[in-house]
Amino acid sequence: MTLLYSEVEEELRAAVRDLLADRCPPATVLARVEGPSPYEADLWKALARDIGAAGLLIPEELGGAGASAREAAVVLEELGRAVTPVPFLTSSVLATQALLSAGTDAAREILASLASGETTAALAVSLATSPYSVRADPGGATPPSAVGAAGGGVVAEGDMVTGRVNAVAGADVADVLIVPASGGLYAVDAAHATVEGTASLDLTRPIATVAFSGAPARRVSADLAPLRAALEAGAGLLASEQLGVAEWCLTTTIAYVKERHQFARPVGSFQALKHRLADLWMEIVQARAAARNAADALATGTDVPTAVAVAQAWCGGVAVHAAEEALQLHGGIGMTWEHPVHLYLKRAKADEIALGTPGDHRDTLARLADIPPPIAS
Repeated sequence: MTLLYSEVEEELRAAVRDLLADRCPPATVLARVEGPSPYEADLWKALARDIGAAGLLIPEELGGAGASAREAAVVLEELGRAVTPVPFLTSSVLATQALLSAGTDAAREILASLASGETTAALAVSLATSPYSVRADPGGATPPSAVGAAGGGVVAEGDMVTGRVNAVAGADVADVLIVPASGGLYAVDAAHATVEGTASLDLTRPIATVAFSGAPARRVSADLAPLRAALEAGAGLLASEQLGVAEWCLTTTIAYVKERHQFARPVGSFQALKHRLADLWMEIVQARAAARNAADALATGTDVPTAVAVAQAWCGGVAVHAAEEALQLHGGIGMTWEHPVHLYLKRAKADEIALGTPGDHRDTLARLADIPPPIAS
């Protein structure tokens, strides 16, 4: 195992960063969030077609790149660094991983359509769903409690599904919805669902309530094991997005305090600020190690639950701390709508509660390490 970036990963990073610098600067993102939808369709097409991000995890025989979670993590770092409003996490990671884990002919058919990026998908679960809340019994049946834990109450009757799921990310731009229901996972064309946008803390990643009323569906898995795998992979790779958010906040803040003067001196020369930024740098270095370890574990299949729990237990708080420090150290300008730092704070806070809170992951890590829960006083 190595936590260092390979040459291929660095080339992928450079390609994504150059594209985002050209097509998705902070001013563009700020303008997009004031419109009806923040998603940038042309940018997504460029990422999907020119860089191959949409099919990064999809095998080559299905038209994808056949890459691993390590490459997907690099893309998410750059997307986090630019708070890019594209459905990479929701379609190319969560939905794709669920279909890959299902492994059925129906799932492979959908994967082939996702590889080019012309079709997008969304996993119809609440973005706050923890992977540890999803259970399927050894016989393959899906208990009702597992479906409820996945963020909704969808019931399958034959080849139709009925129900409602709240706080689904990526549903507003998805062509296909991957829906957990009684009986397993189902694929539903978005045209047969009602998608209603709801208020989202993260302005660059809208959420929606998705309702089904006798919607035609294709079963892609007979149990929820693929859902658990998708949420676990998503949580592990989300740490890389959180890393990208934190790195942008630190880099931008350092540049600002070098230029901002008080008492005829750069404010960055004040010892108190140096200490705060040095402490933040140390936290981000540790976050990078945790995020890279999670990506490598997902790529190799080695000790995945522990690596994901460690990454999410640490990286979520670091991203929020970095964004809070950026906001405070930018002073008055940081409090304005015109400065993009508020987008990073909102993304960091939304990511912190997505796919399980840090507390959920710490509890899971304690169970994995056989640490008994504290005794109530």
